[in-house]
Amino acid sequence: MVTLLRLRCITIGNFDGVHVGHQALLSRARVLAGGGGAVVAVTFDPHPAALLKPMSAPPTVQTLQERQECLLKCGADQVHVINTTTELLAMSATEFIAWLRAEIAFDCIVEGHDFHFGKDRTGDINTLRAIGLKNNFQVDQVEPVEVGLSDASRAVASSSLLRWLLQNGRVNDVAAVLGRAYQLTGVVQKGDQRGRTLGWPTANISTGARLLPSDGIYAGIATLPTGARKRAAISVGTKPTFGAHARTVEAFLLDHTAPLDDYGWTLSLEFSRWLRGQTRFDGVDALLEQMNQDAQRTRQEIAQEVVLT
Repeated sequence: MVTLLRLRCITIGNFDGVHVGHQALLSRARVLAGGGGAVVAVTFDPHPAALLKPMSAPPTVQTLQERQECLLKCGADQVHVINTTTELLAMSATEFIAWLRAEIAFDCIVEGHDFHFGKDRTGDINTLRAIGLKNNFQVDQVEPVEVGLSDASRAVASSSLLRWLLQNGRVNDVAAVLGRAYQLTGVVQKGDQRGRTLGWPTANISTGARLLPSDGIYAGIATLPTGARKRAAISVGTKPTFGAHARTVEAFLLDHTAPLDDYGWTLSLEFSRWLRGQTRFDGVDALLEQMNQDAQRTRQEIAQEVVLT
């Protein structure tokens, strides 16, 4: 009788966005774990920088729940969330791995070349290899993943690149880094209801503390709770034509005849193309003319074939 060796392979990181570089780590961990093994993504909440350097901590692209769901979809069997504390961050590299192995019995670790861990991030991939040799676990390194961008350049996929692209509205390049369309999900909440008085009712969604794309108008796809998908013209910004407003995300759903009068339901928005920057118009008529153009461009950018009705 042959006994199958069941290995547990882990990969450690913040994994914000779960981009193609993160996915490469999960894919390699799956190979090492084998068909009968388990892949565990180990992540932190909150981000260590939120404790160490709160004023310079990077804004997050995903909520913790979104990150967990995405890691599972991208190949992890389990997601182990570490509650980040100052005591944990004060551990040396050796102490941290010993503590982690007591939490999770693992046989191998997969990381990238720029992996750092332990107090003051003094541990690196070579430190990890040395600890692995002493403690009988394998360490495997995955090379950086490059992606092609719309300006014909190539760049290594990273969470910092992802954030920069979002902040500059380059959502088509964000999709290249993520390996999928950028998606923002939130609960529909009551807005100022000006859109419906103008004949353009929109769904305003809550966004929490997540990093948003730069202010502007985008062509995208809205997914309703029923699973129906509708082309959507998405606005991110402060509505400058009507005075000072808080930054909001709202979507006008094309070809959607049902009223948007109720609130508290979840709407997911996929951002496909940047259409234009945010502009202050001289009056309502000029705004309505531009909104009509935005809707038409959204129809052109988003093929009917990709939308399920």
